Amino acid sequence: MNQPAAHAPEVSLAQSSPTVGTFRERDGALEWSGRQETVRVEPWGPDAVRVRARLGGPVPEDLPGALLDGAPPAPATVKVEDGRGRVTVGALTVEVDAEGLVRFLHTDDGSELLAEERAHFWWPGPRLYTAVGHGHHRLEQRFAAYDGERLYGLGQHQHGRLDQKGLVLDLVQRNAEVSVPVLTSSRGYTLLWNNPAIGRVELAHNGTRWVADSARQIDYWITAGTPADGQRRYSAVTGRTPMLPEWAAGFWQCKLRYRTQDELLAVAREYKRRGLPVSAIVCDFFHWTHHGEWRFDPAEWPDPAAMVRELRELGIELVVSVWPSVSPLSENHPLMEQRGWFIGTQYGPMAHADWPDKGVASTVQVAFYDATNPEAREFVWSRIRENYLEPYGIRAFWLDACEPELKPGFPENLRYWAGPGLEVGNLYPAENSRAFHEGLRASGAGDDEVITLNRSAWAGSQRYGAALWSGDIGTDFATLRRQVAAGLNTALSGIPWWNTDIGGFHGGDPDDPAYREVIVRWFQFGALSPLMRLHGFRDPGTPLGPEMTGGPNEVWSYGEEAGAVMERYLRLRERLRPYVLRVMREAHEEGLPVMRPLFLEFPDDPAAWDVADAYLFGRDLLVAPVLEAGATTRTVHLPAGAGWTDAWTGETYGGGGAVTVDAPLERIPLFLRDGARLPVAE
Repeated sequence: MNQPAAHAPEVSLAQSSPTVGTFRERDGALEWSGRQETVRVEPWGPDAVRVRARLGGPVPEDLPGALLDGAPPAPATVKVEDGRGRVTVGALTVEVDAEGLVRFLHTDDGSELLAEERAHFWWPGPRLYTAVGHGHHRLEQRFAAYDGERLYGLGQHQHGRLDQKGLVLDLVQRNAEVSVPVLTSSRGYTLLWNNPAIGRVELAHNGTRWVADSARQIDYWITAGTPADGQRRYSAVTGRTPMLPEWAAGFWQCKLRYRTQDELLAVAREYKRRGLPVSAIVCDFFHWTHHGEWRFDPAEWPDPAAMVRELRELGIELVVSVWPSVSPLSENHPLMEQRGWFIGTQYGPMAHADWPDKGVASTVQVAFYDATNPEAREFVWSRIRENYLEPYGIRAFWLDACEPELKPGFPENLRYWAGPGLEVGNLYPAENSRAFHEGLRASGAGDDEVITLNRSAWAGSQRYGAALWSGDIGTDFATLRRQVAAGLNTALSGIPWWNTDIGGFHGGDPDDPAYREVIVRWFQFGALSPLMRLHGFRDPGTPLGPEMTGGPNEVWSYGEEAGAVMERYLRLRERLRPYVLRVMREAHEEGLPVMRPLFLEFPDDPAAWDVADAYLFGRDLLVAPVLEAGATTRTVHLPAGAGWTDAWTGETYGGGGAVTVDAPLERIPLFLRDGARLPVAE
């Protein structure tokens, strides 16, 4: 339930022109009603409000969204006078005129921060409701556009742009395209579209428009302040990430895929024989008996207890792949179907995808458990607990294909426990990670041991210990460059635990000199990413199926020269682990991201807002990955307001300009801020 403001608001009630609408104060919030519409503006944390609007009655309190129940307390005032309503919460003032038009202002000087904008002087207004049946509407919310405004966040996308002004983005979950509808503006606000509906956001030069294809109300949250303030406020209302488990700050080894227990253990032993640091190794898909049985196939994994025990003795955590799909051959399928625990459809059979499975020559139609259903979540976790956690102590899981990856998608035909597909479809990956977070906590594994690796996410996923990776991407320099912007926008979407498949996913020949350069540069970037994980479906690959595997993908797989450089960065990551964990604690306690765009720390440097190919790793380390083939130098902007030291050479620079430094194959340019001391150089 909503919490009242920390202090009783000052209230003055008045009525606007009877031909337009009326104002009232209700439970510490301002409500405007007119033309069968209700708009509610409610204090929702320091310097922040939540705005909800709907046709046909009071705003409901129980619709799916990302906001935690209740708001952090904050002093607020509500006034109605001269035919206008005002809500003031710290640095943010919201003004609603007699016709229900909403403007957001800086409290100190009354200047406009953001304002709704009409589509036309007559019809429609800034909020449009188009009936689609059963009390649902296609919703549109329009805001003004501003010259020079830059816009960031919105989850993870592969368009390669950091500033997303001018783009149109679908609000839908796809492999490598992750919808987290929170936006940070250079004008000094952060806005969450608190609606899991399928839709889009249009960031045009003549206006911004948020669209939900089918939902019951408009719902968004906005706060005033710098980008760093916005991250603190946003994470406070959607939930902060747990503290990263210490082991997860190290190096994760992975490939598609280790087919047997012996194969996986041989790789782990070889890392230790070579004296190379490794913290985790991943057991990928098809290790199971059937899709949706969520247990080891004893033919390939005959003694998981011994495997986990040996890995723990080597200091390596086992991470196990869990998919949400359930084969008709699975022992769990009949019960789950009878109980209604699968995603359904409005028209036709249950939602499904065609996948190969063990024991059959052709594909089968796998169903998908409904993660929005608490009983379904509890059942799936019971299988995970009984088949992985309790017998073997496995507590780290890779939640693959959790968009979920239905074929075909058609969200308008899906039916979830939480509602129709168009209304709640983007919620699925967050609810899937929630199943594991709640299960691990209930099982006594401890808050500090909750982490899942997810291919998709939504607003609030971070509170469930969800790490995101950038999906099944390409293996060239152009793709590597796009990952920097993808990671930074993810960071500004409230998800601090992020990584890529080092080297990309689709292909890559370990014997190709050109690809070896790609993976060395990618490995350097990975060592300075929030999580460091080597993965990929290397050449030569085999066809999709239970026997599939890719080529070798260990650090020694890429030849002596490349391998030596990769080993150097393994050791660098290990030296930096105390710093990594310190920065992770800032994410846990303050909501600040690990991977930071330069403007997050230096908002007063105009040039910092345009840098899409470098970033700060925490407060003290500026990272400038090499993103072009054959490059041996790198030009990077050093933000004004700090002094900078080349972490390799010790040369010092003033901020506020660009420098060009040497970047031979064995070196990623790194700069220390204001004399910070980190163990970069060996």
